[in-house]
Amino acid sequence: MIKRELTNKIKDQCFKGKVVLLLGARQVGKTTLLRQLIKELDEPAVWLNADEADILQELNSAVVSTQLLNLAGKQSKLLIIDEAQQVEEIGKKLKLLHDTYPEIQVIATGSSSFDLLNKMSEPLTGRKRTFYLFPISYNEIVENNNKLEAKRTLEQRMIWGSYPEVVNNPGNEKEVLLEISQSYLYKDVLKLEGIRKSAHLEKLLQALAFQVGSEVKYNELANTIGNINAVTVEKYLDVLEKAYIIFKLPALSRNMRNEIKKGKKYYFYDNGIRNIIISNFAPVEMRIDKGALWENFLISERVKQNHYTARIPNLYFWRTHDQAEIDYIEEIDGVLNAYEFKWKKAKVRFPDSFKSAYPYHTLQVINRENFDEFIGAD
Repeated sequence: MIKRELTNKIKDQCFKGKVVLLLGARQVGKTTLLRQLIKELDEPAVWLNADEADILQELNSAVVSTQLLNLAGKQSKLLIIDEAQQVEEIGKKLKLLHDTYPEIQVIATGSSSFDLLNKMSEPLTGRKRTFYLFPISYNEIVENNNKLEAKRTLEQRMIWGSYPEVVNNPGNEKEVLLEISQSYLYKDVLKLEGIRKSAHLEKLLQALAFQVGSEVKYNELANTIGNINAVTVEKYLDVLEKAYIIFKLPALSRNMRNEIKKGKKYYFYDNGIRNIIISNFAPVEMRIDKGALWENFLISERVKQNHYTARIPNLYFWRTHDQAEIDYIEEIDGVLNAYEFKWKKAKVRFPDSFKSAYPYHTLQVINRENFDEFIGAD
């Protein structure tokens, strides 16, 4: 079992007077992480899974602190509410537990921020700590094995991704990814009012998968899918982001007249999910999209490490109307750190127009020889 980076961070936060929220897509390992945490804390614990109908009914009907305590168990010191986004007025109920029984550490998990955070932000103001869990990071593979083993499996991770069940079942990756994508990936998304046509959702994700690393326009996506408008496309994309399937990079635009101002690019949190959507598991060297695979892998790994290390940069790409571009930019304290991604080592000339427009910058090319430090595994 691969120990996750967040385990110690969450452990350190327990019993310090805050409700802990653990968010992430289904099947990324939230349950496994918390079961390991229970062992390490060695405290009496109660686990309530809101995916189970009888438990959800009890949680929905509990309206006073004594009812909630009875559910939690009077001797328990640790209460975990799994898939908490399904519980009615969950924020108010967690606030009630926190304020009435401060000796109990409450941990709530959720597979979608669009429900969980909206319901909790106001009731739990000043009372919560939020953590995000993603598919297994390259750095976690290094820490649990070694750098040599991680590099040996690099191309496997680029093709099959890093969901825990995928990593732990070599040889059966395709079957596992099919199960994740068909049974879990859209489970919460399709419950939303207005998200009724799963075919539209699948076509949208296919279009995004083929455009990884390229600028995306809502009108063009709507035309590609058919029988859908740009407003609906934007709504679907927002929901897919909040379900931790994709994430967005906006265009950087401040100084130059010919910069693209409202552009955006989308990436997948996991390469395996991207590849199952387009049904392509060919080896890296046989693929015409290896550059997109590499770019998606690197940026998603960087995003994971930014979250796990509490780095909070502003993220962008940069492009002008005459096609000058930079793949990825992080802004920290007014300095722009610009990166170009190349599968093979190659010289890259960064645009002079960018360097003159943004004097406070660093420039770096990331390839297979130096990617470790970029994704936090060096």
